[in-house]
Formats: sequence, C-alpha cells, structure tokens
Amino acid sequence: MTTAVDKRRRLIPRWRDYGRPRELVVRYLLLVFVLFITVGPLLWQLLSSLKGAGEDVFGAGASLIPHHPTLRAYREIFDQVPVWTYIGNSMVIVALSVTSQLVFSTLAGYMLSKPGWKGRKLIWVVLMASMMFPFESIMVSLFLSIRDMGLVDHLAGVWLPGFVAAINVLIMRAAFLAVPREIEDAAMLDGAGEWKRFRYLYLPSAYGAILVVTINTFISAWDDFLWPLIVLRSEEHFTLTLGLARLQSSSFGYDQRMVMAGSVISVIPVLVLFVITQRWFYRGVSSGAVKL
Repeated sequence: MTTAVDKRRRLIPRWRDYGRPRELVVRYLLLVFVLFITVGPLLWQLLSSLKGAGEDVFGAGASLIPHHPTLRAYREIFDQVPVWTYIGNSMVIVALSVTSQLVFSTLAGYMLSKPGWKGRKLIWVVLMASMMFPFESIMVSLFLSIRDMGLVDHLAGVWLPGFVAAINVLIMRAAFLAVPREIEDAAMLDGAGEWKRFRYLYLPSAYGAILVVTINTFISAWDDFLWPLIVLRSEEHFTLTLGLARLQSSSFGYDQRMVMAGSVISVIPVLVLFVITQRWFYRGVSSGAVKL
C-alpha cells in the first residue's frame, strides 16, 4: 500500500535521478564553459562600449568593468552616422529575403515531398550538392550576373542572390514529409483539392519549420557583410553592418568605444528576435529533422 510519505519521496528529486554527482559537476562545468565562449564576447563588447574617454579598451591596463559608465559612444554614433538609414535598408533586404524564402522554399519543399513525378530525386540531389559549394566560390560569377542586370549599387542586387536557399527548401520538404499520408488520403476523399490540402493540412503542420526558415533568413540577411560590401557603392544604400564598419576608419578617430557600440547596435535585433521565438525555434528544428 502506497502511503503519503512514499508519494512525497517520489516527487523529491534525488541525485541518482540526474546521474552521479561527479558527472553532474562535469556537465555544469561544460555548460558554463560554452556559455562563457558564446556570451563572453558580446558581454565584453557591451561593457567596453560603456567605458568613459579616459578608460582603456585594450591593453594591460584595461579593466572589464567600466569605472565611469556612459552612453557617450552611442550618442556619437547616432549623431555622426545615419544609423536609421542603414537600419531601413537592412529591414528592406530582410523583408524581401524572408518573403521570397518563405514563399518559394515552402512551395518547392511541398512539391519535393510529393511522390509520383519524374525528376524529383534528381532535383533533391542537385539541391544537396549545391550546399557543398561555399559562397566565395561563386561570388565572382554572381557579381558579374548582378552587374549585367544593372543592379550594382541597388538593394535588389543585395537581395537577389538570397532569393531562395537550398537548405530552406530541404527543411520544408522534411516538415511536409512528416505529415502522414493517411491524413491526406482522407482529405482527398472529402473532396479537398490540391490547394486546400496545402493550405489547411500541410501548412499548419509545418509552422515550426516555417519559423526556423524565417529566423535563419532574418539572421543571414541582417548580418551579411561581404556581399553588400561588393555590390553597394553609395552610402545611402549601405546596410547596417556595412555602414557601422565605417566606424573603424580614420574619419572617426579609431574610437574603439564607438566600434564596440556599433557592434552592440547591430546584434540587438537578432537577440530580441531569438529571445522571443526561441521556444518555437527549437521545436521547429526538432520537427524538421524527422526526415531528410
């Protein structure tokens, strides 16, 4: 007979439920080490950007904690640099990239998940093979194509190479493959056409994968530096990452506090987006990894 004391004991966590104490200590030490590697540089940039004019950012005499914290570096950035113009350009590219990636990767992933048509496996193999080539290997040919189209120094020239990505197509294909075939057969018996099955059956089951594609596209489009550096010429078309890189030039006196403040400003939208959507992001990653 189970007593109330036995029930309470079951609810109390015990050491053996989590493993041996030594293994638990090693596990938490590893987590602290990973946290230090990932969060440490960002925290150092934030603290360095808050230092006063007389405090060293680098060198043997530099301290981690600012003695006289101030927001002077942030004020000078917004006074000397058209930050809002850069943010607007970056948001335009992000909006175009997210829209095109969601529309075309979803449609392509849906078609690749449907059996019964010739060439499906060949297209899937080509998409997988295209992921093996780094961007630097096709960068010159991409620039020549953009130049021939007359899109140099235009935001469309920055967005067009990120029109759709093979990895996002494969993510959506994996999410659609996880939908049981029996459910689609039942929908067909009820008279649902192709579009209705796609809209009301497949899309709701792939919301997690759609969120993964959205976050990945947002981060890659927002943080991209190399391609905008190659395509853009005019300052009024600069993205945020490209514009804030000018803080390292001699015109701003090589003020490392402003450089650190610019880095913090550029990473804030990504952090906010990830913190808000992290729960659905991890759920979408696990659901999209069912079948590849």
